[in-house]
Amino acid sequence: MNCRPLFGLAVAAALVVLGAAPAGAAAPSPTLDRIKEARAITLGYRSDAAPFSFKDRDGRVLGYSVELCARVATAVQKDLGLAEMKVLWQPLDAADRIAAVASGRVDVECGTTTATLTRMKAVDFSLPIFVDGGSVLVRAKAKLKRLADLKGKRIGAIGGTTTEEAIVRMMNSLGGTAVMVPVKDGAEGMQQLARGAVDAYAADRVVLARLRQRQPKPSEFEFIAGDFSFEPYALVMSRDDPELRLIVNRTLAGLYRSGEIDPIFQRWLGSLGRPGPLLHSMYYLNTLPE
Repeated sequence: MNCRPLFGLAVAAALVVLGAAPAGAAAPSPTLDRIKEARAITLGYRSDAAPFSFKDRDGRVLGYSVELCARVATAVQKDLGLAEMKVLWQPLDAADRIAAVASGRVDVECGTTTATLTRMKAVDFSLPIFVDGGSVLVRAKAKLKRLADLKGKRIGAIGGTTTEEAIVRMMNSLGGTAVMVPVKDGAEGMQQLARGAVDAYAADRVVLARLRQRQPKPSEFEFIAGDFSFEPYALVMSRDDPELRLIVNRTLAGLYRSGEIDPIFQRWLGSLGRPGPLLHSMYYLNTLPE
């Protein structure tokens, strides 16, 4: 059988396809197209997630994740060639942050969101921006020292978060159960802990450290020994938008590679201590070359 005519047809078809999408052509980006048309980027933030994202008394949105997103916004504006571009900040909470990105209500979410495989069904994530572990604060007078001491106790956590899921798994693995008490945010969690409505409050360690630091008497609260989860934070973007993801990741990798991340870390997280070896490794492993 002479296959040359079929081969010729296949080559012609391939050339038509290549003509429609020339090599090196950028994939369409609905997010970048929307930003360019509106001359505005909408960034989501958690108002109760200091020092990563919060609103101060003057109404300014600030924090470690917020500053990283501001750098991303500058990079997007440059990439799109816009002389002017508004940066709009949209407050979100733990319950609606993923849906807000997936629906296009915000272009990038800038808070303390842990990248998980389950969430990747709905959204995409940047390179990691921080790594932390889930931990627990208790009242010092309660004499609760280990995770095993929480068996049968009331544990507060923000509902629907990876923290809530992880502490339940940990308590089950220890052969005990805990009574989970959902709270809206960290402020409510600490209020419940202070007045004894819960025996412990679970969240990411750095968030708990900041919450304890802001209490009238920080020494009345202490950490239980050990973490119960690994929490890699990332910026959240729309799924299947590689052009936006590239801008975000190029911005982050550039900050890590140049060392510009150091003053950003010190500005927002320095008061909580020096970055540990895990965070150092995260920065180093994500200094991707151009």
